[in-house]
Amino acid sequence: MRRWLFGLFCLAAAGAWPASAPDAQQAATPPEEVDVALVLAVDVSYSMDLDELALQRNGYIEAFRSKQLHEAIAKGAIGKIAVTYFEWAGGDFQHIVRPWTIIETPQSAIAFAEELGEAPTRRGRRTSISGAIDLAVSLLEASNVTPMRRVIDISGDGANNDGRPVTAARDAARDKGIAINGLPVMLKQASYFDIDNLDVYYEDCVVTGVGAFVIPIRERHQFVDATRTKLVREIAEMPAGPETLIQNAQAKGQRVSCMQGERQWRDRMGN
Repeated sequence: MRRWLFGLFCLAAAGAWPASAPDAQQAATPPEEVDVALVLAVDVSYSMDLDELALQRNGYIEAFRSKQLHEAIAKGAIGKIAVTYFEWAGGDFQHIVRPWTIIETPQSAIAFAEELGEAPTRRGRRTSISGAIDLAVSLLEASNVTPMRRVIDISGDGANNDGRPVTAARDAARDKGIAINGLPVMLKQASYFDIDNLDVYYEDCVVTGVGAFVIPIRERHQFVDATRTKLVREIAEMPAGPETLIQNAQAKGQRVSCMQGERQWRDRMGN
C-alpha cells in the first residue's frame, strides 16, 4: 500500500487557504516512522544528451523494480522508506517528478518505478548542485515522516557553476545530520565546461556524512547496476565493502578546487 505524504509545495499551497475539517485532520496525522527518508536529485542539464537522460532515468526505474531493493527495504528495522525524486539543472530549474511516497512492499516500489517511467523529462541550463542540495534539505524538513536516517542522493555530470558554493550547501546539510552520496556521470571526455576527475570533485566537495560514498558511471552499461547498488546501500546502510564500483569518500584531504566550475563558467562567459 502506497501513501502519499505532504510535499514541500503542497504545504505552501495549503497555507494560503483556511483548512477544512478533513484537511485539518490530515494535517494532524502524526509523522510516519520510516527507516530512511531518501531524496533522489537527478541532473537534467543540457550537458547530458537525450540518450544519457533516458539511461539515467531507466537506472532508477530498474532499481525500484529489482528484488535486491525490495529485500533491502524489507530487512530494515521498520520495513519501509520514504522517497521523493526531482530533476534539476541551474538554480532556477528544479522539477519534482514524484512527491514523497511511502514504499514498504515490492508492489509499491514497482508502482513508483512505473510512475517514473510515465513522467516526461525536462531539461535546463547550467549546473547548480548547491541549489539541488538546498531543495533536498527543504523537502526533508517538510516530509512529514520520522526517519531513522535522512539521505540525499545526487547524480550529475558536471561541477557546480550556478548558485551559492556547493560546500556551503553541503555543510548546511551536514550540520542538520543529513548524509549526501553521489553518482557522478563520467561518460564523455571533459570539455571546456567540464572538469577532469569528476568523481574526485564529488568526493571532496559534494558528499558528506559517515560512510559517504560515490559510484562513478564511466560506461553506459553501468547505469542500472550502479544506481541499484547505490540505492540498496543507502536503504540498507551497508558498511564499506570491496565493491569495485564504490569509492568511499572519507578523510582523503582536499585534492581539487570546489570553485572550479564557477571559475570555468566565469572565464568563458564573463559572469
